[in-house]
Amino acid sequence: MRQSAVLRSLVLGLLLGAALVGRPALAQPSDPFSDWYYTTERTVTVYLAPDSTRPYFELRLREPVQVIEDAGRWVRVRTEERAEGYVPRFALSNVWIRVSKREATVYLYPGSVLVQSFPADFGQNQFADKERRGSLYDPDHWRTPDGVFFVARKNPRSQFYKALVINYPNAEDAERGLEQGYISQAEYNAIMRAEATISMPPMNTALGGWIEIHGDGTGARSNWTRGCVAVHNNHMDVLWRYATVGTPVVIEP
Repeated sequence: MRQSAVLRSLVLGLLLGAALVGRPALAQPSDPFSDWYYTTERTVTVYLAPDSTRPYFELRLREPVQVIEDAGRWVRVRTEERAEGYVPRFALSNVWIRVSKREATVYLYPGSVLVQSFPADFGQNQFADKERRGSLYDPDHWRTPDGVFFVARKNPRSQFYKALVINYPNAEDAERGLEQGYISQAEYNAIMRAEATISMPPMNTALGGWIEIHGDGTGARSNWTRGCVAVHNNHMDVLWRYATVGTPVVIEP
């Protein structure tokens, strides 16, 4: 399954999942088929028992699992392939971020429960989807992209306080860019590799890049960024606490 399809499946699962009320505590599931989480480490070992004596297999970063039993410091999980075992509770999250351009608001969800929402600033062309790089001579393309992304990097020393860098351009952007002649085959391959490995895509292609959720926002839902999403610094601190590399980010028109 393509990584973008896996991420969409994961987000749908999170929408159906139970709440995670502040990391690292996990909610006790009432239905094992509705409580979806994802792994937050590059590799997570699954064990046959709630200890580290009998390793079973490994999960990759952002792999979706169902939580079917809370065993204290350990949780029992089931993969999409129906394999079961135990992982440390700190290695899982069900947090995701929704950005509504129409409402100029960022929403923070553990599973299906909205815990907070924040007013957000955007670029000049707030409602159009991003197609290519913008510039001082072409500010119309300082746009925030629509789609399903993930946090590719956390930058604690951003020019704008702190920043969550999302993986724009992603695989769908790469396919469109290659078809329209904006990027080369080599650039396409690099973007696809970045998505498959949950890492930073090339940011210097004609598609643009460095789309972030960052601080120094006005709180007035104004338009001044170059396609990024800006929130108040105290709101950025909340997002920073919950988000990890791999956290899903859904950006809606």
